[in-house]
Amino acid sequence: MGDHDYARYVEVHRRLHPDHPPLSERDYWRERHAAAETNPGSRCC
Repeated sequence: MGDHDYARYVEVHRRLHPDHPPLSERDYWRERHAAAETNPGSRCC
């Protein structure tokens, strides 16, 4: 469940934005969870 999401994010970010450092893993997950809370979409609970 999302084990490789951060690594995938870093890979894509470095390809698309080589002049900007990626978010730290902690900040990545913080932003991802905040976005899920703001826009729940379709989830079971």
